[in-house]
Amino acid sequence: MINKADFYYFSPTGGTKKTGEIFAREIAENVQFIDLGSKQEQKETDHELAVIAIPVFGGRLPAFASEKLRKINGAGKKAVTLAVYGTRAYEDALLELNDLAEECGFQVIASGAFVARHSIVPEVGAGRPEEQDAAELREFAKKVLEKIEKGSDEAVQVPGNRPYKQWGGMTVAPISLPTCVQCGKCAAVCPTDAITFEGNAVQTSTEKCMLCMACTAACPEHARILPPPVQEMMNQKLGVLKDIRRSNEIFL
Repeated sequence: MINKADFYYFSPTGGTKKTGEIFAREIAENVQFIDLGSKQEQKETDHELAVIAIPVFGGRLPAFASEKLRKINGAGKKAVTLAVYGTRAYEDALLELNDLAEECGFQVIASGAFVARHSIVPEVGAGRPEEQDAAELREFAKKVLEKIEKGSDEAVQVPGNRPYKQWGGMTVAPISLPTCVQCGKCAAVCPTDAITFEGNAVQTSTEKCMLCMACTAACPEHARILPPPVQEMMNQKLGVLKDIRRSNEIFL
């Protein structure tokens, strides 16, 4: 294992963090966690390796995460990139992530596309990452360590297309049910400050909301949901994937 590594992640509902953490703890004795979804200023480090894990939204990186990554100075550092997706497909996201990491100065030495539970339709990819995924992540870490020890500078080639696919998101946002107690946890975790309280009502800006579902995951009352017609549409669209176990992919 190496001594220290930085673990950069954006993980609104927890799956991306869980996936990347398994890998990061297998490759380094000391891991510095850096949450790209945090509203606090990110601190620079001089650690020898960065692990960067980002979820896939519609085959692309979330624009919010891309903007956060662009502020990182990766000059002279090696990086392992992980695109984490909810079974459907990761399309151009891993290529986009590598391009962005290199733009920041990182030298990408390995990449992976790993499956986690879908954030909107949790029956898809349910339970992932599970033990088989964890075993594959640990084996991937060992292979990356071998590459580092050999001093290999071989470029990593990953699937994807340039220009990247067009993805404008969905102009919809979660809503609050009458059982909402206005505890404020949804607003506290919202990366884009899309949630505000006006009197006894909870307002969510569809312009700011990126449908990351962080608010639904954080609500202790389970009072944050997608509008039922939207949830039903997503269930019908992605429900066919619930019995599919997509394989993880690694690139060295």
